[in-house]
Amino acid sequence: MFRGTLSSFITYLLFSSTFATTDLPSDEDDSCGLMEALPYIAVAGGAVALGGPAALGALGFTTKGIAAKSVAALMMKVTASLNGGGVVAGGLVATLQSLGAKAGTASLGWLGAQGGYYYHKYFVCGKNKNSTSTDSH
Repeated sequence: MFRGTLSSFITYLLFSSTFATTDLPSDEDDSCGLMEALPYIAVAGGAVALGGPAALGALGFTTKGIAAKSVAALMMKVTASLNGGGVVAGGLVATLQSLGAKAGTASLGWLGAQGGYYYHKYFVCGKNKNSTSTDSH
């Protein structure tokens, strides 16, 4: 088992170093890297980790299951009726119920951190790239 994992890792390193490019284009600004995204990652991750379990509980995704007469119960009813009587494993309702049952701040924090990173990447850096490209014309 260990040899197979080790050989897969070495193969990955070989291919990733072979096809990797290190030269950035001269017109590309590197001001939207990980260090600039770190505040967004920390704030979003912390907010979702602290507020996520309460929000899921308010929707009806509790540690004891889906609460009766809640938004979660309505979502489950609609999902089950659309899918012929069952809730799809891995679907939205099942995923939210799993997070609500675990009340996992670590997994919710990870989701929030991902959201913060993508917010920075697509909205903050995307606006910077669009504004600098239109200013040069």
